[in-house]
Amino acid sequence: MERRLFLSGALGATALALAGCAPEPKPIAAKPPTVGAPVLPATHVNPAPEVVKVPLPGGPIYQLPGDGNFMAWTVDDGSSREAIEAYADFAEETGNRVTYFVTAQYPAWQEAAPRLIPLIESGQVQVANHTVNHPSLQKLTDSQIQQELMACNQFILDTFGVDPRPFYRPTFGNRDARTDAAAAAVGYTAPVMWYGTLGDAARKTPAEVVALANQWFLPQRIVIGHVNYVGGVTAVFNELNQIIVERNLQTVTLNDYFSA
Repeated sequence: MERRLFLSGALGATALALAGCAPEPKPIAAKPPTVGAPVLPATHVNPAPEVVKVPLPGGPIYQLPGDGNFMAWTVDDGSSREAIEAYADFAEETGNRVTYFVTAQYPAWQEAAPRLIPLIESGQVQVANHTVNHPSLQKLTDSQIQQELMACNQFILDTFGVDPRPFYRPTFGNRDARTDAAAAAVGYTAPVMWYGTLGDAARKTPAEVVALANQWFLPQRIVIGHVNYVGGVTAVFNELNQIIVERNLQTVTLNDYFSA
């Protein structure tokens, strides 16, 4: 599949998305699903992705480079073991692929490790770095940034047996050239941002989550969610999967898509 690197254009649009005034996404012909949609039959389970990997573009990544019908579903933090494991169950049942950005201060990651490790080993789930204590990197010195990232790096190595470099998510999306350079000096060369959100850093109703997914589940998007509580996203996994199926999207992890 022919691909071109994403070099410009997404940054401005994504800045609007982060500010809550994103441009209207392209119209999608598929009928939006409703809360309470039935479970999709097994024929809708997504197969393993066939991806021609692309090089890391350099600098922050706001969406997946190139032309395709892929989507990276990413989830942050991790204060809820139940939410972490619910995503794992969803991935296993549907074939969807998920990237978790681990905040190491939460005991839930160690508690959920037995559930996640087989999916990590198979490549269906990826774990990446979201610091230990979730500070704004722009408020830290270079040394403190590196300490946050490398302590989380060691936690992920000890807990899941993988080195998550080069992917990390700057907390709150706060980053600049200085923080990027400090992170890159310890191997974290790929700050992963997003261009679409499920809005669940705060609690959302299931209907609100479905509406946001209907807006942002689009080709080549990196979508952000959180694993801090159950009852929002976890109540409408079937509806979210229906959007993915109707739009013929293929979920991928960052490792699936990039040759790091």
